Amino acid sequence: MQMWRLTCPFCKEQGNFALAHHAEKQKGGSQKKLNFDLYQCLNCMAYVHVFWSAAEHSIGHSLHDFMVLPWPLGKAKPSENWPLDTQRFWSQAHESLEIENWDAAAVMARSAVQVTMRDKGAVGKDLYGEIEDLAAKGNLPPLVKEWSHEVRVLGNDSAHPKPNAPPTTPEDARDIVQFLDSLLMYLYDYPKRISDYRARRNAPKSNPPISPSSTRSTP
Repeated sequence: MQMWRLTCPFCKEQGNFALAHHAEKQKGGSQKKLNFDLYQCLNCMAYVHVFWSAAEHSIGHSLHDFMVLPWPLGKAKPSENWPLDTQRFWSQAHESLEIENWDAAAVMARSAVQVTMRDKGAVGKDLYGEIEDLAAKGNLPPLVKEWSHEVRVLGNDSAHPKPNAPPTTPEDARDIVQFLDSLLMYLYDYPKRISDYRARRNAPKSNPPISPSSTRSTP
């Protein structure tokens, strides 16, 4: 288990754990194991349960999936599949929602969209042009292009305010951040899942062990 991925649900300390107990269950007919770990946070000394497994045909025993009980509440956690700049702006957009800074949420969501467009190679004099360029290249289908423009428009209103303009509403801010989530899932998470699936499907299957009885010569 990669402990750096764990966050204590009680004190929010990250990656600072010691293994207190380990148990595992072997999947019948394969090499895959389900691991049951009890970790102790070395900061607040609380305990967390972690259930995890490695992909059956993974290369280098890479982590496949894990669950933590109790799961940390509060701070939003971005996907590891996104660029670091996208993660930063996405986190600030979600944190702004939590403290009800609606204008800030819209601006940070717009920033996340723009840095994402540029990471994907979009070219244009502004965010509108970058979205249109990526769509023209076939990287954004019509619905995803529409999501991107919705985030852009609301973010523009907050980033370049006019006198007496109405503030961003809570409903709009939440919707825009959800649009951002969908956009990032389409551009980064779905391709990663497909790539992982293909690697797992095409990985050489390990042969089952030969029992001693099957190698014994017949008298």
